[in-house]
Amino acid sequence: MSKQSRSIGFRLNIWVYKLAKNWLRITMTILAIYITLPWVAPTLAKAGMNQAANVLYTLYSPFCHQFAFRSIFVYGEQPFYPRGVADTDYNPFEAYAVESEAFIQEYQYWYTFYRQGNNPAPPTIDDLQEFSVAQQIAARHFIGDDTVGYKTTLCARDLAIYTMLFLGGLIYWRFRWRIHPIPFLLYIFAGLGPIGLDGFSQLLGYPPFNFWEVRETEPIFRVATGGVFGLMNAWLGFPYIERAMQDTIDQLTLKFRQAGYDIDAL
Repeated sequence: MSKQSRSIGFRLNIWVYKLAKNWLRITMTILAIYITLPWVAPTLAKAGMNQAANVLYTLYSPFCHQFAFRSIFVYGEQPFYPRGVADTDYNPFEAYAVESEAFIQEYQYWYTFYRQGNNPAPPTIDDLQEFSVAQQIAARHFIGDDTVGYKTTLCARDLAIYTMLFLGGLIYWRFRWRIHPIPFLLYIFAGLGPIGLDGFSQLLGYPPFNFWEVRETEPIFRVATGGVFGLMNAWLGFPYIERAMQDTIDQLTLKFRQAGYDIDAL
């Protein structure tokens, strides 16, 4: 092995060792940024900084459907705007959408794009109560206005998942040597069960499945099921990652000692 190869391998081992030692701090920093920026985007939009806000909405778009009727809104009349079929105490999304110039523009654009029609009429409440691709895509791209406020870049459920994953990480950080992984069957029952039943029962009511009438979950249940799922993931995942990182630390420490180095002094 050449001196250059040994040098590259040496530096790589040092980097892996430091990553293993600081994995929790790095993970928590990434999660903190990830759950903070969704609130920054609507603040930028409210301040009229639309280009900066759109950058954040675009960055998060691969990770969430961003449907307005399943998102959290700030700076508006309600924190949630669920579809009318959800039958909640909130005024339904459709009632606001037909009055929103920004949503109407999005709807007309996507209606034309998918149906190859020209100059479609503004949607009515009845139009929006029926499933259509134009309605779904318009709800994804609609970020809000001064009446409804502006949505976070992650939907209510996803934001709850990652927020509780972060809070679970904080708890684990404080008690990391006392917390053991949650039993896997309990994780399946308490973590995956509620969010799976809720999510798939909605999905299978929409085209192309149409197994039953379309249903939409109340916002509180989106937040609750997402939060429990995030917490269960922290409880299951963090202890196992800790074990894997500690094994890496032990192996590298032994390797460096055998080579005559004090790893902590490097």
